[in-house]
Amino acid sequence: MIRTGLLAILAAPLLAGVALAQPAQQAAPDRPAAAADAPPVDAATDGDPAPTLRGTGDLGVVIERASGSVLVVDQSDRAAVCRVEGLGDLSHASVVFSPDARFAFVFGRDGGLSKVDILGCALDSRIIQGGNSIGGAISDDGRLVAMSNYEPGGVKVFDAETLALVADVPMGSKTVGLADAPGSRFVVATWDSGEVWVLDHSADPADPDIHRIENVGANPYDALITGDGRTYVVGLFGEKGLTTIDLWQDPPQPRRILPDYGRNEPDLPVYKMPHLQGWTLAGQTYALPAVGLHQVLWADAATGDELGRTEVAGQPVFVTARPDGRELWVNFAPPDNGTVQVIDSMTHEVKQTLQPGNGILHMEFTPRGREVWLSARDDDRVVIYDTRTYQKIAELPARAPSGIFFTDRAHRTGL
Repeated sequence: MIRTGLLAILAAPLLAGVALAQPAQQAAPDRPAAAADAPPVDAATDGDPAPTLRGTGDLGVVIERASGSVLVVDQSDRAAVCRVEGLGDLSHASVVFSPDARFAFVFGRDGGLSKVDILGCALDSRIIQGGNSIGGAISDDGRLVAMSNYEPGGVKVFDAETLALVADVPMGSKTVGLADAPGSRFVVATWDSGEVWVLDHSADPADPDIHRIENVGANPYDALITGDGRTYVVGLFGEKGLTTIDLWQDPPQPRRILPDYGRNEPDLPVYKMPHLQGWTLAGQTYALPAVGLHQVLWADAATGDELGRTEVAGQPVFVTARPDGRELWVNFAPPDNGTVQVIDSMTHEVKQTLQPGNGILHMEFTPRGREVWLSARDDDRVVIYDTRTYQKIAELPARAPSGIFFTDRAHRTGL
């Protein structure tokens, strides 16, 4: 059940507490003097109540794209906690978290990089670093935040603490698919030149070692990195197929996969480009949204060979695996964006078709996959489903919600 007390403080600047610090106990008579004389930790003074404490492990943020705000939410209570405003154009926004999961870095379409304190429910700092941006990443040590740009192109890298510029890497191209890789590295694809750049900031953050991988394919439009940080998968808009790059190779080389999908079928109008961050590695198999087709593609992760296709209700946007990989949840581009389908990862068959609401833009599983939260943009609400029963168990109001991001992403490569 949603706690009405939490819903009532949407505009309040302070999070509801989950635990109270206990006053320090009086030292026992035989307690060593050094311990007895040590100042108590978090003790109340002068009769004041102890401070309210809470963690961030069950928190998340929901992008409210129409109002330039984010809603801080609590998974355990299935409730909104507070709203932080003033984040600019969030029509295509993404989020990463600091290692302690206190700060959310929000990448806006207007080139804005915003640092949000989700415990303090406040905008810590914000800069405009470009003219048209498409996403970002945080380094594995949490010290650097990178942002990719359509305008002016290239990648800019910032100090995560202060948002001061650390490095500006022009690439002569729009950049897409920016992801973190182990070892203080970032990987990004270039739309205009069909390349992948690996930026290694480990030796000198301000002057990264750069490795360029050519002949990746025509017009990369998005990319992802697998959870082990090894394989970078690039989607191509200018030609059929995809490209994978094994970052463990020295030097890494591009490899084409699924070069024939859709080759003998007429292309449909593409109403919304699939997002590779929603592509899935289920076991040893990739599950991929087909561009311009009503299909989910299956490919062997080791060989890249096609294993089959699943006919679905529309053009898939996100194909997202439940954390255990047993099922995949799929949402769709207009006009089918009120539908969500569930696919069995073993049989590759659709097992459930749901109608959660209008304009389902994003899906986020709770860390162990017990629930899935879905943004219903056109209904101004987030709907929450039990992934075992496929029943709606809660909903909460939000302003034209889109992306949903939980803080467990802070500890996962590529997210």
